[in-house]
This record gives sequence, structure tokens and C-alpha cells, in this order.
Amino acid sequence: MKKLAGKVAVITGGSQGIGRSVALKMAQEGAHVCVLARNLDPLAQVIQEIEVLGGKATAYAVDLQAHQELENVFQQIAQQFGQVDIFAHFVGGFKKFIPLEEITQTEWNEVLQLNLTTAFFATQKIVPMMNNQGRIVYMGSIAGLGPNPNAKSYLPYGVAKAGMITMVKYLAKEYGAQGITVNCVSPGTTATPRVIAIRGEQGIQDLANSNPLQHVLQPEDSAAAVMFLVSPEAAGITGINMNVNAGSVMN
Repeated sequence: MKKLAGKVAVITGGSQGIGRSVALKMAQEGAHVCVLARNLDPLAQVIQEIEVLGGKATAYAVDLQAHQELENVFQQIAQQFGQVDIFAHFVGGFKKFIPLEEITQTEWNEVLQLNLTTAFFATQKIVPMMNNQGRIVYMGSIAGLGPNPNAKSYLPYGVAKAGMITMVKYLAKEYGAQGITVNCVSPGTTATPRVIAIRGEQGIQDLANSNPLQHVLQPEDSAAAVMFLVSPEAAGITGINMNVNAGSVMN
């Protein structure tokens, strides 16, 4: 029996990077995966990959920063599937490093909006659709623990992810009576297309050389942690932040 057989999973930011790896793994474990992302082409590609593997998935093109648009999509999902068992949120990131003295209010607001505000309001809208004993998992970051000791860090992104790690504890307490677990997975620098574009192949290799495992983190590393947290084995775990950073930061 597949661990997620019969489950309905909603994955935001599920068309690329770590979110894509999670979507593929959940589908392989039997969940019907609802994949939300802004761009149609990457969405179509991940849906096709899931179907080739024998899984089930549905694509929804949506900008999570457009609240009414997101609410409409969630209503579609509710009408089609009824209740949701898993909500995994992977929307986030930033475009480039900007010196502190050059960060504008617009840049600050945009980074927090994308990485933290979307997570809260998406959760607020989807929890009424969730089954008891449901699972919520967010994508945090090593940046939420503090500056990377071995590489350039970006303060607005770190502040947003620190907020998410704290938000998880509040939500875990709030929804615990419903049996819903709320957790966070925080990767170190991971070799996704977005991060490679920002840091470069050599920069990622240099960071790997500096961590105790000397391991280049891959999307599948964090996806494995997410899969554990949504599994039946993690029924007693809530309110935690699980670091997946090859030991580059230990706390």
C-alpha cells in the first residue's frame, strides 16, 4: 500500500525546484496532486511527468499574491475533490542580492509578500477545506536561522523565512485540536535552477565544500524530509523546523 493512497495534496509552487520534486514523490506515493504555479508551461511539464509515472495530478495556473484568484482556485479544488489532506507551500525566493543600503521599500515588501504573506493567507483559505489529521508543510530556509556563515546572505529573505519558522509554531498550536500538523523544512543552498542562476555552479560547489558532508544539496534531499512530515509516521510531530543543510548550520 502506498503511503499517500487516496490522499489529496495541494502543492503551491509545485512546477519547479523543490516543489516539483515533492509533487513527483507525492504522486508516486499515491496522492492526487493539485499543482499550483503561475506559469503554464512548467505546470504542463510536471503534470506530464507525473502521469508518465502512473500518478494522478491536476494543474492550476494561479498567482498566489492575487488573493481572489487563489480563493477561486481553492473553491474549484473543493468542488472537485471535497476535502484536502495535505497542503505544501513552496512559493518563495528572491531575484538577486542587493546591498543593504540600496534595498527599497518596494523590494522589502515584495520579498516579504512572496515568501511569508502568501503562506499565511493561502493557509487561512485552505484550512477550512482540510480533513482532520491533515498535514501542512512550508518551505523555510537556512536564511531564516541567520546569515549563512560561508556565503553571502540576503536580509529581507532571511527575515521572511525567520517569520515563517515562527509562524509554524503559532499555527501548530492553533490547529492542533483538529489533528492538523504544521511543520517547516529549511534547506541549505540547493542546486535548483533559480539558485544556480543567483549563485552560479561554482558558488554552489564552494558552499558544498564548506559543509561537514561536502554534499551538494539537491531538491530531492528536502523533498524526502517533506515526505516524512506528511507521512503517517509523523503523526506526533508538529511545530518544528527541520534543517536539511548538510550540517552547514546546526541548531
